[in-house]
Amino acid sequence: MAMYRIAIGSPAEAGQPDAIRAAFAEFFSMIIFVFVGEGSGMAYSKLTNNGPATPTGLIVASLSHAFGLFVAVSVGANHSGGHVNPAVTFGAFIGGNITLLRSILYWIAQLLGSVIACILLKSATGGMETSGFSLSPGVSVWNALIFEVVMTFGLVYTVYATAVDPKKGNVGIVAPIAIGLIVGANILVGGAFDGASMNPAVSFGPAVVTWQWTHHWVYWAGPFIGAAIAAIIYDNIFIGDDGHEPLSSSDF
Repeated sequence: MAMYRIAIGSPAEAGQPDAIRAAFAEFFSMIIFVFVGEGSGMAYSKLTNNGPATPTGLIVASLSHAFGLFVAVSVGANHSGGHVNPAVTFGAFIGGNITLLRSILYWIAQLLGSVIACILLKSATGGMETSGFSLSPGVSVWNALIFEVVMTFGLVYTVYATAVDPKKGNVGIVAPIAIGLIVGANILVGGAFDGASMNPAVSFGPAVVTWQWTHHWVYWAGPFIGAAIAAIIYDNIFIGDDGHEPLSSSDF
């Protein structure tokens, strides 16, 4: 089973230059992604004078997040694997592709990057509120949890198939765009219901800046559950014991 390959790592790992570079890569990639994703929503609100949500706004959110994540994953891939999402990091950890200690470094960098991006947006827009994640009317926390589990499953499954699988071959070239596209597609599905986060860091930044924490746990539990399911299924069915090599400091 995948969980048998879980590795804690050495405390010394936190001080290794490659681990520090990887954390910085996640930090800057997250700033890029959140600034684009959140910023496009704020721009749309400004253009519509804070008008009601519309299908056009949903398409704008889908495109901006897809494009932004494509770039954010691409620029971070050489140093950190381009996770740009604590749930993706968790899925990589569950599959034995990254140590727990390196995962913690990534999580800290990802959360800080999201908060910094939201602070920059608030400053650049003259005090406009960043768009926090919330449930739409008629959507229960359990509805939202299912959405986040299934959408993040699709995301992390895509990450495994295009970036982690040692048999990926030339498919690895399109990994960043495939990852961006599944996020954009999922926003078209779940955006009208719970905002379609799939990413605890993306939810965390706006929550910190606006200090709105209602139902915030859904945006952690759903993505982490979905990521773990995807990692365990893909790792055990498609990679298996023969497909794994010992972890190195440069692994995904």
